[in-house]
Amino acid sequence: MAKKDVNEMSFLDHLEDLRWHLIRIVGAVILCGTVAFIFKGFIFDNIIFAPKKMEFPTYQWLCALANLVSVEDSTFCGESFPFIIQNRTMAGQFSAHIWTSIYAGFIIAFPYVIYQLWKFISPGLNDNERNTSRGFIIVSSLLFFLGVLFGYYVITPLSINFLGTYTVSAEVSNEIDISSYISLVRASVIASGIIFELPILIYFLTKLGLVTPEILRKYRKFALVIVLIISAVITPPDIASQIIVAIPVIILYEISIHISRIVLKRERKKTKSHVRSS
Repeated sequence: MAKKDVNEMSFLDHLEDLRWHLIRIVGAVILCGTVAFIFKGFIFDNIIFAPKKMEFPTYQWLCALANLVSVEDSTFCGESFPFIIQNRTMAGQFSAHIWTSIYAGFIIAFPYVIYQLWKFISPGLNDNERNTSRGFIIVSSLLFFLGVLFGYYVITPLSINFLGTYTVSAEVSNEIDISSYISLVRASVIASGIIFELPILIYFLTKLGLVTPEILRKYRKFALVIVLIISAVITPPDIASQIIVAIPVIILYEISIHISRIVLKRERKKTKSHVRSS
């Protein structure tokens, strides 16, 4: 049966259309998650637990930097971290395997997730809006994966290095539960991926008329405070880590202002052309 025109669709038709897009999204996540489930050894040994090893590239770079500035006793230059990862529940490792596979499936399938959401939204746009937003899937996917890499190679190792070596007393040993460790890695990676979507969010808010470059510039100071708060939430409580995380987010905010300016300029030009033609 031919698909109805968007203007002829009722509210229930839109819900039915959304349901099928969500079904395809869930199917893609499950499919990619199944692949991740099968490659358990690679996912856990080479990705999840890699930041626990001192051979991880981030620690090597930071150790070299510490040696360059003559910092002694840097925690980035040790042989191993003073903690172990353990499992305390019967189903702990299996649950970790299942949930890690699901989140890995979401990350892998993200471009298809965005594609399905775009397929649902795009019929409501005119031809000009579709053309100007043609690169939406590529750009949003690229930003998400850049955020994931930033979370994995910056936030995760900084958090593990700080929290894994922090002690209140020599009487207390760090024996980290597997669910706690994986949740730290997962939160760092997913949160960074979402934060890096800020330019896309600003683009659509500007298109809807909810945000302007003037508003973004006016509240830049407040945005900086919010960025620092977010950095404090997703990173260890040390100033250096918070600054490292805050810098790319601030850059994304400035890029978002530029994007908002371009979008608003196009919208005004389009409005003027409509007025002249009428």
